[in-house]
Amino acid sequence: MSDSSFDAGSDESASSSTRAESADSSESADSPASAGESALSDVPDWDDEYLDRVSDRLMYHFDLEKDYRVRGERFDLYGEVRIENRKQLFHPAINYANHEAHEHLFARRTGRATVESLERLAELGHDLADEWIVADEEHFGTEFTFVLVTDSISEPVREFVEGFRDRTLLKLGFYGKYEVNLVVVAPEAERLVASRNADAATAFRLWDDVPQAEPGLLERFVRALWK
Repeated sequence: MSDSSFDAGSDESASSSTRAESADSSESADSPASAGESALSDVPDWDDEYLDRVSDRLMYHFDLEKDYRVRGERFDLYGEVRIENRKQLFHPAINYANHEAHEHLFARRTGRATVESLERLAELGHDLADEWIVADEEHFGTEFTFVLVTDSISEPVREFVEGFRDRTLLKLGFYGKYEVNLVVVAPEAERLVASRNADAATAFRLWDDVPQAEPGLLERFVRALWK
């Protein structure tokens, strides 16, 4: 599981750390070459050229799996990221205001995307939320993002996804929230439609450069906690 943690000391500064990998005596684990090789070695190979290229964009943020199955559904690609926030006072052992955010990404190819299939995936998101989320004071938020890769995007599907917003507060927000996001992409036609907070959709738009302006889950999480 990819894990980014944030520690704040008494001076209210924040620092971030990502996955740590062991290194041999000839190269430091902190070197860019070592980190890149470690990340690459953990990423599966997809026979699907499009998904393989998408995984190249996702692999530094998500732990990725292929041929993932859950509750009777199969996905070609699954990714997970966890972000932790921890404020500390004088020493790491003295910490408080701990929070966690998670994102689960599911993607698969399908012959034809329909509104009915998207509604079924949204229901799956709610079922997984009931099973996977530990609803307590430390839970900040969880996102379930479902991506269908298809040949074309019909007008009803486009309208449904663009208007889709599904956010649930847990215990009136005291235990955080979770959100279900939907994405449909037709790579050959270079078309993609995504619901409002589906940040991972950027990785599936291979015909465009990755924009730097839009805040993702990590940045939104940190901004919310440091207001």
